[in-house]
Amino acid sequence: MTTLFTSIFPLLAYLAYNIIVPQVEKLRPSLSVIMNMQRRRWVANATRRETPFDAILSGNIMQSVSFLASTAVLLVLAVFAVFGQLPTLMEALDSLSLDRVYTVVDVQLHLVIMLTMFVLAFFAFTLSLRQFNHFCIMLGAIDHDRVTTEEEIDAIARMNGLGARNFNSGIRAYYFSVSATAWFVSEWLAVAVCLVTVLVLAHREFFSSAHRTAASAAVMAARHRKDRAP
Repeated sequence: MTTLFTSIFPLLAYLAYNIIVPQVEKLRPSLSVIMNMQRRRWVANATRRETPFDAILSGNIMQSVSFLASTAVLLVLAVFAVFGQLPTLMEALDSLSLDRVYTVVDVQLHLVIMLTMFVLAFFAFTLSLRQFNHFCIMLGAIDHDRVTTEEEIDAIARMNGLGARNFNSGIRAYYFSVSATAWFVSEWLAVAVCLVTVLVLAHREFFSSAHRTAASAAVMAARHRKDRAP
């Protein structure tokens, strides 16, 4: 039972993190929430210019997401390949494991857990790619012959934010898969690494220097808009 718990713990932590963080964001804005403000500024500024600059930015974002989605596919295939090399893997684990000897069933179950995490990452990245594609279409559909309404700007910015949220979900799956890999060394090491991963991600989202810098930029932008307001 303990082995099952430690094996599935990284997946549960990943799912719980994606559920709990949006609730915490209601009390303290995360880096992602602050960057959503910048996304809205981007769209608002894009409505006032007719240059390829915004298309270039969007293309760079989509290229990064596409690369990570392709990587997720390779990782899924790699896990399937490991299923065919279980005897070799069991021999390696006998010399690597620190606190116990795993059975074939234990290892197979854990490989399924890792496969699930990489599949979730793949779906998150591909959904993100699709949403960024929608964002590009909505951005390109802007009519520069009239003033774009605030509602239109909000809708386009929200689409960008949805793409970013799913991109972050895919990245988190990669992070938590590291703790899942640590399980092969020690089942309790996997739990420890998973908890450290949660702390690192929480620090990056809520207390990092990037968070402070983005918040400062948002405040300065708000002051600038206030000063320009009639």
